[in-house]
Amino acid sequence: MALERYSTDTVIIGAGVIGLACAREIALSGRSVFVLEAGAHWGEGTSSRNSEVIHAGLYYPPDSLKARFCVEGRDLLYRYAEARNIPCRQTGKWIIASDTRQLAALETIAGRAQACGVPVSLDDGRVLRNALPDVRAVAGLYSPTTGIVDSHGLMLALLTDLEAAGGLVICHAPVSAVTSKVSSGDVLHEVLVGGQAPCILEAGQIVNAAGLEAIDLLDHWQGYPEGGRPEAHFAKGNYFSYVGRHPFSTLVYPVPEPGGLGVHLTLDIAGQARFGPDVEWIEKPEYAVDSDRRTAFANSIARWWPGLDETRLQPAYAGVRPKLGPADSGFHDFLIQGPQVHGLKGAVQLLGIESPGLTASLAIARHVAQLIDT
Repeated sequence: MALERYSTDTVIIGAGVIGLACAREIALSGRSVFVLEAGAHWGEGTSSRNSEVIHAGLYYPPDSLKARFCVEGRDLLYRYAEARNIPCRQTGKWIIASDTRQLAALETIAGRAQACGVPVSLDDGRVLRNALPDVRAVAGLYSPTTGIVDSHGLMLALLTDLEAAGGLVICHAPVSAVTSKVSSGDVLHEVLVGGQAPCILEAGQIVNAAGLEAIDLLDHWQGYPEGGRPEAHFAKGNYFSYVGRHPFSTLVYPVPEPGGLGVHLTLDIAGQARFGPDVEWIEKPEYAVDSDRRTAFANSIARWWPGLDETRLQPAYAGVRPKLGPADSGFHDFLIQGPQVHGLKGAVQLLGIESPGLTASLAIARHVAQLIDT
């Protein structure tokens, strides 16, 4: 029995913050947009399993996409949050050196931040001790433009804008395969949708924003060039919440570690403290938090906060970051492939979109909207 066929201008695969931001941007230009989400609800993957931090843009090489979109996206996100009354707060953050061996790393971060035009101040201890009297550190780098945002509130606002512009999010709609057919210079993308109501969805434009599944989808994409698929790797990050009162009103980060930014202190909008993520390299995504990791968390945190009460650390949640290289393989930028890379008109692949993806989401969406028309 032949499957039903439907058509739209644009298909977005994945309803996380990146997919929703791209869908909103494209729908606001007047196109019809369908967003296909394999799960039961939008935004339940990586987008809702992170620190909810608005990053300033401190860590990335100045010529990288991560640096460009983080700085641009940060400013867009603050303005959007204010305009849409999304819970958000510019908390600032300290990156601290626990001993003199970390001073060089701190200076490197300061240099990168300044090269990217990100305001920071490097302090040798006096200002730091006044700002964070409960913290043990020899020096700190302060970032005034770092903040926090309610990620659910952000995605709900994006969804509202999308639907107001005529777009549609369809859940329980896993994409089984994509076929990109070239005819007279144009490309028609046929999307095979599974689930309870299998169908074929045709579109002239398509965006792969499938997050952790984005690279695997390329194995089922007829017309995508051979050799263009990178290897997928996964870094799990566990989080522990801190029960009760604490002395912090700003974020506190250690010097970064391979694969992540180290076990740091963040705050939610209500002021509750949580610690994480650590870095646990895994073969495939899974989200269980092992309570036995509490001791390792406590030992890491106690190096800079001796007043920590380990018994108040409680397992919270875990997220998984899509990585483009294995452990200790160095810096990997966002991999955004438009038609000029793979030759498929109207198609954009978003691969390895990890931190600072939440911060960069609105800037990435603008870039995708431009690429998709090339």
